[in-house]
Amino acid sequence: MPNVFAFTFARGGSKGVPRKNVRLLGKKPLIGWAIELSQQLPFVTAHYVSTDDQEIADVSLSFNAQIIERPDELATDTASEWLAWQHAVNHLIAQGIARDEDIFLSLPATAPLRTLDDIQGAYQQFLTNGLDILVTATDAQRNPYFNMLKPSVQGGFELVCQGDAHRRQDAPVCYDMTTVCYLTTFDFVKRASGVLDGSVDMYRVSPRSAVDIDTEQDFRLAEFYLSEQL
Repeated sequence: MPNVFAFTFARGGSKGVPRKNVRLLGKKPLIGWAIELSQQLPFVTAHYVSTDDQEIADVSLSFNAQIIERPDELATDTASEWLAWQHAVNHLIAQGIARDEDIFLSLPATAPLRTLDDIQGAYQQFLTNGLDILVTATDAQRNPYFNMLKPSVQGGFELVCQGDAHRRQDAPVCYDMTTVCYLTTFDFVKRASGVLDGSVDMYRVSPRSAVDIDTEQDFRLAEFYLSEQL
């Protein structure tokens, strides 16, 4: 039976919301939301935080997570997070902690409003469908076949994707990928080159769960939802 390892990848140099991973949301550091939720999942063996930042590491340790020291070259603004995924996976395998067949669950710190039901539902779907990787998504608010524009080579602007849709209902259904969670195997992370480099499954979540903190406005929206819940 494969083990399930949860991961959060948190750089110290976030730009949109400086120091967002340790900033308080409600009364809890942002990264604490992800760690505490994983500790409520009965199928999760351990939660690892990959970081280059000592404060993030200290906060994560206070929530009983385990730390993987992220190399500086994997923590720059231009570094691919996929490479950090591979570093974490290879580290646990080299330590004899994990195996290729074990399950990799990424819980980014930026989606603090995800619920236990979101992750449990995604996990069961991943086990059932047997595809390489599962991503989470919500219904897109904009549609590239109907109301999203790009600059035209002839000048002016045109639809991102050309088609015959004259009403939104006629356009192909599109989804916004979220950071609620990603589920795959250690083996897939090792051999693939990115999230969409294989057979991809999708689990739908609510717009509330999908709030992704990348700007101050996102942070305020998350605070609003939490105050409304209280």
